[in-house]
Amino acid sequence: MNVSDDLFTRLARSPFRQRFRLGRAEYDYAVSKGEPVLRQHAAAFVAQRLAPAQPENDGKQTPMRGHPVFIAQHATATCCRGCLSKWHNIGQFQPLSAEQQAYVVTVLLAWITRQRDQPAPPARVTRTPPEKDDDPQLALW
Repeated sequence: MNVSDDLFTRLARSPFRQRFRLGRAEYDYAVSKGEPVLRQHAAAFVAQRLAPAQPENDGKQTPMRGHPVFIAQHATATCCRGCLSKWHNIGQFQPLSAEQQAYVVTVLLAWITRQRDQPAPPARVTRTPPEKDDDPQLALW
């Protein structure tokens, strides 16, 4: 199943959707696990969280971070049934067919692949608090 560039062009025009990027941890996870594992995860998340006619907590069921698929769901407007209806013309209040689920997984993997093809994001820098003896204020005494 092919995902049109038109979809990604429309998503890029959305200020909300365009702000999503894989962080370093999610990027490294996506690269290390590879497409087959990400496809399995995406298919499981879609089947569990989106496929029912009325998913539990619809509109709030997809976390904003923690897995590349979650970030991809928000970036591609496949995070809830309302977004699926608005952006992908997939009707609400009816279970997703196997074909519709496969389409959503294809969209998610296409976005993740586009992210993986870009340079790795910078690693998060964690500041360590100074040792008690390294306190610059004490050096003034």
